[in-house]
Amino acid sequence: MHSPWLGEFMGTMVLILLGNGVCAGVTLRKSYAADSGWIVITTGWALAVMCGVMVAQGFGGSGAINPAVTLAHAVLTGNYANVLWLWSAQMLGAFCGAALTVLHYAPHWSQTPDQRAKLGIFCTAPAIHKPWANLASEIIGTMVLIIVAGAIFSPGVAERGPAGGLGPWLVGCLVWGIGLSLGGTTGYAINPARDLGPRIAHAVLPIPGKGDSNWGYAPIPVIGPLAGAALAGLLLRFAHPW
Repeated sequence: MHSPWLGEFMGTMVLILLGNGVCAGVTLRKSYAADSGWIVITTGWALAVMCGVMVAQGFGGSGAINPAVTLAHAVLTGNYANVLWLWSAQMLGAFCGAALTVLHYAPHWSQTPDQRAKLGIFCTAPAIHKPWANLASEIIGTMVLIIVAGAIFSPGVAERGPAGGLGPWLVGCLVWGIGLSLGGTTGYAINPARDLGPRIAHAVLPIPGKGDSNWGYAPIPVIGPLAGAALAGLLLRFAHPW
C-alpha cells in the first residue's frame, strides 16, 4: 500500500529510530559506541535523514519527514490542504520511532544513571539556556535546511547532474553540515516532530530512571523550526531564485 500519509509515517519512524538510536548508542552505558562523540551523532543523524527520505518516498510520501518542510512547501505553493494530515503522520511516526529505540536499548536504560543524558537521546536542549538565542538558532538552522534543500531540487542544479536520484543523499549531507556548523547551540532540532514526538514518548513510556521531560523548553524546537520554515518558504515564493 502506497500513500502520502503512510510514506511520511514510515519515513519519520525510520528517521527517529536511527537518529535517536545513534544518540542512545553514544550516551548509554555498556553500549559499544559509548562516548564516541559529536561527529558520530551528526553523522548518524545525516544517514538517518537519508534513510528516512528514501523510505518515505518508497512508501508513497514526498520525503518531507518534517512538519517544517511540509509547512514550507505549503507556503511556497499556497496549498495548505494536506498540512495537518501529513503532520499527524510525521508526529505519530516520530513517536513510534522513539518507542522502538526504547525497546532496542531496553537493557541499557537502567545502567545509565544520568537523567539529563537519557532525555537528550529523545529531544534537544540548549547548551546555554537563553530562550531568544535558542529560538534564533532553530529559526536560522531551519531556514538553511529549507533554502539549501530547495536549491538541491531546483532546475538549475538538477540540469547539471542527477540531483533527483541523489536527492536523499544530498539532503543527508545538508543535515550533516547543519549539525556540524550550527548544531552546537541547541542540538539542531530543525524538525518539530523530531523533538516533540520523542519527548512525548519519553514522558509516557516506562524508561527506568528517566526523570522529567523538560517541557519548559519544548516550545522552542517546535516554534523555531516552523517559523524558520515559514520565513524560508516566503523567501523562496517571492524571490523566485530559480
